[in-house]
Amino acid sequence: MLDCPDINLGEKATALNDQLRHHGATEVLRAAFDAISELALVSSFGAESVVLLHLAAMTKRDVPVLFIDTEMLFAETLVYQQDVAERLKLQNVRVIRAHDLNQRDPDRSLHKRDPDACCALRKTQPLQYALSPFEGWITGRKRYQSGQRAQLEFFEAEPGTGRLKVNPLARWSPEDIAEYMTENRLPRHPLVAQGYPSIGCAPCTSPVAEGEDARAGRWRGQDKDECGIHFVDGKLVRAGENT
Repeated sequence: MLDCPDINLGEKATALNDQLRHHGATEVLRAAFDAISELALVSSFGAESVVLLHLAAMTKRDVPVLFIDTEMLFAETLVYQQDVAERLKLQNVRVIRAHDLNQRDPDRSLHKRDPDACCALRKTQPLQYALSPFEGWITGRKRYQSGQRAQLEFFEAEPGTGRLKVNPLARWSPEDIAEYMTENRLPRHPLVAQGYPSIGCAPCTSPVAEGEDARAGRWRGQDKDECGIHFVDGKLVRAGENT
């Protein structure tokens, strides 16, 4: 059980990172399942999500998979989520939704007025509630995705939550992702072929032109590039800050 203070979690993350510094994603996942008794995987079932889901299915098929349905996702994402779960024979997919959308965003316009508040309502708060029984969670974040993730480690201690965050794909490149998907014949999100290399909610995701950053289509034109899931107390938790 990870019932120790944050400082001990930081030491645990550092020790695991040192131990696994020269290992791959599968070894990181196995070590995470050994070190953390209550561990969930959080997946958007987006453009690259199938890679981590496949690795997890090969390691522990009954791992709890938390999928946040913001009720503003592309229809293609909802269909893809069901398809991937069936193909990989995932045994414990849990669909997470906010319970008070009608009261707090009755006309579905909050994303236009306050995108941060919309992300908090539809993603961050429901996820934090869903994660409350767990001692750690697995993410698909990678160093190449943005400057804020450039120093991402395999394990991070999440301040104030008593949880460890696990990033098995932290050091993977876009080429690694593409190669793994091809070699394992994994289904691709249908919107990728339409110019969406990073996929979130439909109103806040746009196609990306050739040469643009893969996440350029997320909250285009706004001073925002994270939904808030990787924030603590409203502040961005940068990779390496918690170890």
